[in-house]
Amino acid sequence: MSLDSLKSSGSLNKLLDAAKGETKPQEKKSYVDERLWKPELDKSGNGYAVLRFLPAVQGEDLPWAKVWNHAFQGPTGQWYIENSLTTLNQKDPVSEHNTQLWNTGLESDKEIARKQKRKLQYFSNIYVVSDAKHPENEGKVFLFRYGKKIFDKITAAMSPEFEDEKAINPFDFWEGANFKLKIRKVDGYWNYDKSEFEDTSVFFEDDEAVDKVWKSQHSLAEYSAPTNFKSYDELKTRLDAVLSGTVKVGNVADTMDDAPIASPKIDAPKPSTTRVETPVVEEDDTLAYFEKLAE
Repeated sequence: MSLDSLKSSGSLNKLLDAAKGETKPQEKKSYVDERLWKPELDKSGNGYAVLRFLPAVQGEDLPWAKVWNHAFQGPTGQWYIENSLTTLNQKDPVSEHNTQLWNTGLESDKEIARKQKRKLQYFSNIYVVSDAKHPENEGKVFLFRYGKKIFDKITAAMSPEFEDEKAINPFDFWEGANFKLKIRKVDGYWNYDKSEFEDTSVFFEDDEAVDKVWKSQHSLAEYSAPTNFKSYDELKTRLDAVLSGTVKVGNVADTMDDAPIASPKIDAPKPSTTRVETPVVEEDDTLAYFEKLAE
């Protein structure tokens, strides 16, 4: 920019307009993902909907994304809710910490490790066939977050146990099947045991309608993208704050202002030099866990 241009561009009104924009009340951001469909219970505590699992998005290999995460409250009262780097086959500070706890051989430490274990979630595209609580969702494509219990029903449909049962691809437009999602509350948790697939059926007779649904699906690639995970150091910093209220940087520990005083038992002496590997313990139904947590 030349000096003459600078002289002509110095508009006071332009600067005032920009300044006013800075002082305007900021619109509150919603952290609710509008792409996610979530079931809702009726007054009796039950939930029911009919869904159709959709095939993989064009350019992606699988019709589901798998994410491990941790959600637990530390002795400081703070919560640790983060995706686990083990999803990407990388080292994760919580998994390492849980291994240390387990290897002490103390039952009290093992119990802490169990409470802090990683939990499994899946994401798929679905078409809502029926949703009595929210009929406005019917006929629309959403993302659906579900746990191991429902995924087990999907794999059972693809690979049935008995000879008289026909294997189906639940994600197929033409030879798939609708899924009847049935929810009950058992011991305060959402239970999906009674959910089941219907008989196979054609999704739409009209290929044009099928193509419209397919093209309206959401990519699942973001769930395994590195941007969906914090770095090891960021997670370790958060873990230190949740467990002890301190952030350790080298040999320096700075007390967090919002952390209550606590003296959690972190490093217990090992009774034996024999290394004991932490068993992989999966949440029976991760979605039920998070529904309980939300309440």
